[in-house]
Amino acid sequence: MTEESQQEGVLYMVATPIGNLEDITLRAIRMLKEADEIFCEDTRVTKKLFNAYEIETPLTRLDAHIENVQSNKVIEFLNEGKSVAYVSDAGTPCVSDPGYRLVRAVREAGFRVEVIPGASSVTAALSIAGIPADNFLFLGFLPHKKGRQTKLKEIANTKYTVVLFESKHRILRLLKELEEYIGNRSIVVTRELTKKFEEVLSGSAMDILNKFEKAPEKQKGEFVVIIEPTS
Repeated sequence: MTEESQQEGVLYMVATPIGNLEDITLRAIRMLKEADEIFCEDTRVTKKLFNAYEIETPLTRLDAHIENVQSNKVIEFLNEGKSVAYVSDAGTPCVSDPGYRLVRAVREAGFRVEVIPGASSVTAALSIAGIPADNFLFLGFLPHKKGRQTKLKEIANTKYTVVLFESKHRILRLLKELEEYIGNRSIVVTRELTKKFEEVLSGSAMDILNKFEKAPEKQKGEFVVIIEPTS
C-alpha cells in the first residue's frame, strides 16, 4: 500500500474521462481501486468505467438532488477512518457537475479533500479552439429562462473569451441568440470531444447554425461553445 492509500478520513475528488475511456490517469485508477467507498453522480454511467478497468470498490449514488443528504453519509465514512472518492459522470467534479456542496460539508467537518486531476471538457475545448485562452470566462449552461438575456448581454460586452456548455436540445436556440447578440464575432463549437464523432466547427454563429440546420446529425451530442472576446 502507498502512503496516500494509508491516509485516513480523506475525500478524493477524481476526474474521469469526458468520452474516451482511455483518458484517465494511472493515479485515478489506483485511487478508485484503493478507496474504501466511492460516491458518483450516476452508478449506471460509472459502472461502465469500472468494468473497463476492473474496479470493484463499492459504489453509491450522489447526484445534485441528494447531495446534501448523501454528504452526511460520506462524513460518516470519513469519521470511521475510511477513504472516500467522488466522481461525476464525466470530467472534473464540481465543474457544471455535482460536488461542491459535498466538498464544503467535508471541509466544514474537519476532513481533508484532495484532487486527482484529469480530463475537463473546458480546457480540452480551449486547447483546440484557436481562440485566446490566457483569460476566459466560464459560464457553464446558461439559464433556461430567468437571467438568460442578462447573461447574453454580458457575453456581448465582455473583453474575455467565453466558454459555454450546451445540450442537443438547445444548441440551435443558443446559436440564434448568439447571432443576435454578438453578430459576426467568431465562435468555435466543439461536439462530442474525444468520442468517435468528435467535431470542431468555427465561424460566425450564423455560419454554424446554417451547417447544423442542413445536417441534423450535427445537432446530437454534447457541446462546448467558445466565443472570442470583443476587440
